[in-house]
Amino acid sequence: MIPPVSADHPLRFGRRTALAFLGGCLAGCLETPLPPARLGMNAWVGYDPLVLARDRRLFDSGLLQVVELATGAETQRHLRNNLLDAGALTFDEVLRMRDSGLDLRIVALLDASRGGDVVMVAPRIRQLGDLLGQAIAVEDSSVGTLMLHRLLEAAGLAPGDVREVNIEATLHLQALKAGQVAAAISYQPLAGPMAAAGFRPVFDSRQIPGQVLDVLAVRHDVLQSRPAAVDAMLQAWQRGLALLMLDPAGAAESLSVGTDLKVAEYRTVMGGLQFFAPDESLAALSDPASPVLHGAREVARLMAQLGLIRTEPDWQQMIDTGPARRVITAGGR
Repeated sequence: MIPPVSADHPLRFGRRTALAFLGGCLAGCLETPLPPARLGMNAWVGYDPLVLARDRRLFDSGLLQVVELATGAETQRHLRNNLLDAGALTFDEVLRMRDSGLDLRIVALLDASRGGDVVMVAPRIRQLGDLLGQAIAVEDSSVGTLMLHRLLEAAGLAPGDVREVNIEATLHLQALKAGQVAAAISYQPLAGPMAAAGFRPVFDSRQIPGQVLDVLAVRHDVLQSRPAAVDAMLQAWQRGLALLMLDPAGAAESLSVGTDLKVAEYRTVMGGLQFFAPDESLAALSDPASPVLHGAREVARLMAQLGLIRTEPDWQQMIDTGPARRVITAGGR
C-alpha cells in the first residue's frame, strides 16, 4: 500500500546514499557493483511524481538515483557530458539533443500542458487580430517559439506582423505593466499575477493539444546495458504518480515547500497538466494515429521549418516502448 502524503513529511532533501553490497564471484574475487543510474530533472511540478517516489523510497536506490538540477539546460549539459543516464525533458529539448548527435530514446510520456502555457495580453487587445503591429514578450526557448508561432497562426498573422521581444519570463509582468509589450508568452504560475494585475489570457496550450509535452528520455547505451535501471525509472514514475493522485492536496502542501510556490499556486500549476500513467503513455506511443503523436509530429515539422532542427526524427528509432511493456507486464503478475 502506498502511504499517504503528509504535510509534515520532509520532502526534497537532496541525494540519498545507497548502501553498496559487493557480490563475490565464483573464483572468490570481489566485483565492484555498478553505481545507481542517474535520472536528472529540473525543479518543475510536472516532474514531481519522481520527487515523491525518491523521497518516499518507492524504488530501489541501488538501481536508481533521482537528481534535481537547477535548470533544464543543466540537465541537457549533464546528459551530453555523460553525467546522467536519463533525463526528464520537454519533447522539443529531446528533438534538439538528438539533432545534435546524442542518441536519446523516449521511453515514456510524463505530462502534457493543458492550459499551463498561456498568452496574456493587455486590456486594449480585445481580439487576436489586435496583435497586429504589437510587441510580444517571448522567453528564449523552443516552447516559447512554438507558442508564438501557433498564436500567430490562430490570429491569421505572419511573424513580421508583430515585434518579438526576447525577455526572461519572470520579467514579463513588469514589461506588460510598463507598456513595453502588449502580450507575453507565459506559463503558470507566472500568469496568475498577470491576471491579478488586469491582464487576460487569449490563447493557451489547450488549443494545441499534445504539442507541449514532457517525456522521459534515456541514453541508448543505457537502454541496452542497464534494463533493470530503466525499468526502475518507470516504476518510480508509476508509484510517485499513484501517490500524487491518491492525495493531491497533501502532495501540493508537501511539495510546495521545496518550490517558490504557495500551495494554491502549486495546485494551479498541477491543474494545467495532464499526467500520463505508464499504460496511458504506452497506448499513446504505440498508436501511430494517437493525438499525442500527431501533435508531436506537428512540433517536429514546425521545428524543422523554423531551423531549430535540421531534419525530422526517425520516429521508430526515437521511441522505445520495450521498458514500459516490461514494467506493465511485471505489475500485472
